[in-house]
Amino acid sequence: MKKILVVGSLNMDCVIETPHIPRAGETISGRNVVFTPGGKGANQAYAIGKLGGSAKMLGAVGKDSFGQTLKNNLANVGVDVSEISVLEHEPTGQAFISIDDEGENSIIIIPGANGALTPELIGKKEESLKKNIENSDIIVMQLEIPLETVTYVKELAASFQKTIIVDPAPAVTDIPDSFWNGIDYIKPNETELSILTGKPTGTREEIIEGATSMLDKGVRNVIATMGGKGCLLVNKGSTQFFESRSVKAIDTTAAGDCFTAAFALALAEGKNCQKAIAFGQEASAIAVTRKGAQASIPDRQEITETSC
Repeated sequence: MKKILVVGSLNMDCVIETPHIPRAGETISGRNVVFTPGGKGANQAYAIGKLGGSAKMLGAVGKDSFGQTLKNNLANVGVDVSEISVLEHEPTGQAFISIDDEGENSIIIIPGANGALTPELIGKKEESLKKNIENSDIIVMQLEIPLETVTYVKELAASFQKTIIVDPAPAVTDIPDSFWNGIDYIKPNETELSILTGKPTGTREEIIEGATSMLDKGVRNVIATMGGKGCLLVNKGSTQFFESRSVKAIDTTAAGDCFTAAFALALAEGKNCQKAIAFGQEASAIAVTRKGAQASIPDRQEITETSC
């Protein structure tokens, strides 16, 4: 099986259950609060490990109880945590997540150690980084760490001709066009694609137009996810639609991360892009029926049983 290197964030999530997401100036009563391991990078590494893949996590945590908990949780599913830096003067990242009765969420992130994962920090171990990339087949990244770091790793990965997957979340508007050149797959949802392109994505035609503009910037494949409405694969050769299995969502936290991880793992196992997307959809369809980030990730047997 091919090896996957995940470069990204680790957060301790503070999850608040609430009837609805409060509006500006509104005070409401929540029902429950719980701390649970999260962070887009850690979620993806965890999902790869739990689904039986070979994953190594490169990131940073603080020298605190949250950081140790996050590392332990990844190690428990077989993720290699030897490249997670433990920083003396930065706290572990945190995310404060409100989840409403429909399973939708709003998230505020405090970067902490994730923001300190700079090119200078990982550049101090440049030979180790090069070795990790050289020994991996697929590199998975997100945007909860500095863009300069993602760019630095992407350029190294491209020089070794590795498969590069970027989950462009949280999406921002000022990413240079040059950043996208050479990325094999990006996986934005409709909102993220709109932010990245400055184009509306309210219809399937608009999503395809937005995805095509990302291809013009050098991305090879765009997988635009649309929640329960399915997803679109757009590349220079074609556009394909993949219908989602209908489920009752109770918490969409980490559903996208679960999709990305399962997709990457399927590619690592030799599946083509279409089958990898289908596998990602099956994994995320289970994840949205459960509460939590990493706690919602299914194992391989569950996906197999659901697919039968």
